[in-house]
Amino acid sequence: MIVLQNATTRLELLPELGGAIASWTLLASGQPLLQSPVGDRYSWGKVACFPLVPWSNRIEHGGYQSAQGWLQLRCVLEDEPYPIHGTGWHQAWEAVEQSAQTALLRLVSEEPYPYQAEQKIALNEQGLLIELSVVHQGHEPAWYGIGLHPFFPRWKHTRLQASARAVWFEKNQRFPRHERKIEGDWCFTKAKELPATLIDHAFSGWNGEFSIIQPDAGYRLECLTEHSDTFILYTPPDKDFFCFEPVSHPINAHHLQDRPGLRLLQAGQRIDMKMLMQPIALPAMDQESTVTRLARME
Repeated sequence: MIVLQNATTRLELLPELGGAIASWTLLASGQPLLQSPVGDRYSWGKVACFPLVPWSNRIEHGGYQSAQGWLQLRCVLEDEPYPIHGTGWHQAWEAVEQSAQTALLRLVSEEPYPYQAEQKIALNEQGLLIELSVVHQGHEPAWYGIGLHPFFPRWKHTRLQASARAVWFEKNQRFPRHERKIEGDWCFTKAKELPATLIDHAFSGWNGEFSIIQPDAGYRLECLTEHSDTFILYTPPDKDFFCFEPVSHPINAHHLQDRPGLRLLQAGQRIDMKMLMQPIALPAMDQESTVTRLARME
């Protein structure tokens, strides 16, 4: 495990477990900024955050048509019948550079085609900065997407703010095929609590900004991404976490018309993204008034 620390937070990394972040916590209170698995029982995908390369989320039919013919992909989860989240998260990454506040992780992969991925993870004065990049190293062109999969704590009064234009929706929730207007509990243009029901969808037309307000823990998380105009929101009912995943493309983009958000890379070409997350303390008065006001509404 690699430990990074700045004046206010501590970060733990597990490079060999998919280039994952194991935990990110506030030093003063010990409160989690990212949600680790119960009992710190880390395993593939059961971490606080992991990279999504060279695609995000599920792909239908076990693969897709490429310029070289049908590309069959491997399923790696027992309870998931589809290829999911790319191949970087279930391979060991190497820590090639390290200091007290930064680490550079690298993965050289041959699955499903040759590529090199890097994560530069830094705790600076603003907060946590993750820079993720992928370079195609195969002789033939290949389709690429990119993203990050952080898990956030979900307390009683957790609120989310993220403005998007549309949501990819279908009665078959696993593979939405159409964009539609965002309505009701799914609209987070203004900060509000997460619904009690499941959301597992991609939201498009996003400006790359989001906020997570945690009055129960006394902070808010101000977040900004670059090169990501789509996010996937996952709100499993009755769980102590939710996922807000900045990505470059919607779910199952390999089978959607024009493959929205995916890029066909030639040898040596790259795709990248950044995410900055800054924790800001809520004044004690604001913490108390927010919780009291929300409790009164319940």
